[in-house]
Amino acid sequence: MAKLRILVADDHEIVRRGTLSLLEGESDLEICGEAVNGRDALDQARATNPDIVILDIGMPSLNGLEAARQILKEFPQTKILILTVHESEQVVREVLDAGARGFILKSDAARDLVAAVDALRKNKTFFTSKVAEMVLDGFLLKGHNPLRGAIGKGRLTPREREVVQLLAEGKTTKEVASVLGLGFKTADTHRTNIMRKLGLGSLSELVLYAVRNGIVQVAMPLDENEEVSDCA
Repeated sequence: MAKLRILVADDHEIVRRGTLSLLEGESDLEICGEAVNGRDALDQARATNPDIVILDIGMPSLNGLEAARQILKEFPQTKILILTVHESEQVVREVLDAGARGFILKSDAARDLVAAVDALRKNKTFFTSKVAEMVLDGFLLKGHNPLRGAIGKGRLTPREREVVQLLAEGKTTKEVASVLGLGFKTADTHRTNIMRKLGLGSLSELVLYAVRNGIVQVAMPLDENEEVSDCA
């Protein structure tokens, strides 16, 4: 039987090493790559075509949820397993909407990680116990397809979500353009469209949106009156 090829992405080296150590003792598993952020994970997935990608959510440059969406768009056969410290209903919704098949709390990794990988290998889903209870209780499934969220009128495109994350992390429009390989005018147009779609008027509101919707994990405090403008 061919070994199951796994890519692990987490920006905290100690956590990443701990995850790897839990998997390396399994003779039927092969670690095909490591990544330190979501963008790196996407590049590694393109280079290695893994069977399973284990992603943290709160990574810089490109968060784990957006990385999951983009990996699955290019490699729909790949299984995504989210390994995180977050367990709110909103986070679980976002994880399921992104197409992940597994969700484990980092505190449960020692007990559940290998079992989760085995479940995904068999085309099953795996949720850490508390999240499984939430799903079974119907909090997430009422009128909601957990694996394919409907795209509402105001939803952002994948590119716009990338722009939101980079702006919320403190990058200027010029820096956003550089990171994403866009022209300045294109990046500025994305920013304008985002603010219009979301009905936001300041950078602080954009940061709050990004935090509340799991696009970024933390944000620096901002003056609520600060306008959305930056230098080229």
